[in-house]
Amino acid sequence: MRYAIKMWSNTRMIVLVAVSAAIYAAALIAFKTAIPLIPGVTEVRVAGIFLMTFGILFGPAGAWGLAIGNLIGDIFGGTLGPASIAGFFGNFLLGYLPYTMWLNFFPFSEKSYEWNVKNPKSWSAYISITIISSCSCAVLIGLAVDILGIVPYEVVSRIIALNNIVGNLIGVVLLIAVYELTKNQLGLLWTDIMGIRQDGLSMRGIMGSWLVAIGSIAGMLAGFIPGLSVNLVSWSSVIFIVVGSLIL
Repeated sequence: MRYAIKMWSNTRMIVLVAVSAAIYAAALIAFKTAIPLIPGVTEVRVAGIFLMTFGILFGPAGAWGLAIGNLIGDIFGGTLGPASIAGFFGNFLLGYLPYTMWLNFFPFSEKSYEWNVKNPKSWSAYISITIISSCSCAVLIGLAVDILGIVPYEVVSRIIALNNIVGNLIGVVLLIAVYELTKNQLGLLWTDIMGIRQDGLSMRGIMGSWLVAIGSIAGMLAGFIPGLSVNLVSWSSVIFIVVGSLIL
């Protein structure tokens, strides 16, 4: 979490927040009413292709950009409401978890912050974090929407998770296309801008990653675990996700 706070003292990172927020918001607004899945709550998100890409390329700037961009999308897309608060934090996780778990989600993690299309470790990190970040966002927003009495948790959480996973899997094409340009020609890779050195595995990072993973997976299993209520599982899952994210 320290980089998500520290980045606000870096002008170039703040500019990246604005750029990523603008791109994400524009894509959300453009397709807001195109293919609604749950009217007023969620739709087929073409903008999902930016989630992992922004998180990997821009790090904390991508996380804040996705959060702010989603809020702007709600404002101008006509879906602003109490659930937008959860949407802000849920979309923040979609950009936050990719760069914080990239080195820490053992044994799926990469050994460096860089993306290497030829390295199986980059692919294992990308796919595993895609699933976990998508589900963590879905659990957080799903619980909020359920509390507000809009849509049952079991329904909305799984729709959001699937939506984000599909977007990210398609979005890897975008990451492959722009990675070298962003890093080598534009010099906009977040680790280069902030001067972040590669850190090795840490027990704190591994623990945080797995707390988030357990919370996310358990949240998706709510309703399928015998003897446990959906309410108990969803609340417990959110606690695991929040604590794990803070540790990261």
